[in-house]
Amino acid sequence: MSIQAGTRVGQIATALPLATRVFARHGIDFCCGGGKTLEEACKIRGLEAEEILGEIEQEHLALDDPSKDESRSWEQAPLAELIDHILSNYHEPLAEELPRLEGMARKVAGVHGDRDPEMFKGLLTTFLDLKAELEEHMMKEEQVLFPLIRHGKGSMTAVPIDMMEADHESAGASLARLRELADDYRVPEDACNTWRALWHGLAELEGSLHRHIHLENNILFPRALAS
Repeated sequence: MSIQAGTRVGQIATALPLATRVFARHGIDFCCGGGKTLEEACKIRGLEAEEILGEIEQEHLALDDPSKDESRSWEQAPLAELIDHILSNYHEPLAEELPRLEGMARKVAGVHGDRDPEMFKGLLTTFLDLKAELEEHMMKEEQVLFPLIRHGKGSMTAVPIDMMEADHESAGASLARLRELADDYRVPEDACNTWRALWHGLAELEGSLHRHIHLENNILFPRALAS
């Protein structure tokens, strides 16, 4: 695929999966914001599109092992295989990670909350809302949407897919709010180990959810509807 500044971010992430590393590095939204051109996305972040294109090229030139899962393009894979990948690499880890992050968020807010009450209260509330939303969202996908796609009824899933995409937009907004509250996850010098682990965990959650949503919004859902 020949990519240019006018190519949509979601298209780039779909055709060149390692581009997501570059997008994550620079805070470029390639999931919910995948409809923007690279030039538009770069302007939002104060970046030069040509420099980002150069980094994407370097990521693919430096790829040592073409069999690595992260480098795989899912455009042609069977839909059932893509669903299995999403479940094992995103749903199952999320089911374990969300309660762990909740425990740390409550602990840090309880111990350090008086240091910045508004920030810690907002962060905990935003995270708990996101956690509840994600848990319900994954349940709906696993019990309704994914079985329909597996049974060859993807063309009948326009309504549930619209609902899932709306959930993704909401999750994206929550992730942006968490990053804003946490000052881009810059760790204070005197932060305790739990606070440091929480900031790291939330940043990792953001990256994972961006990849997760990209696979669904830009690959699984369009292919299912066209099947």
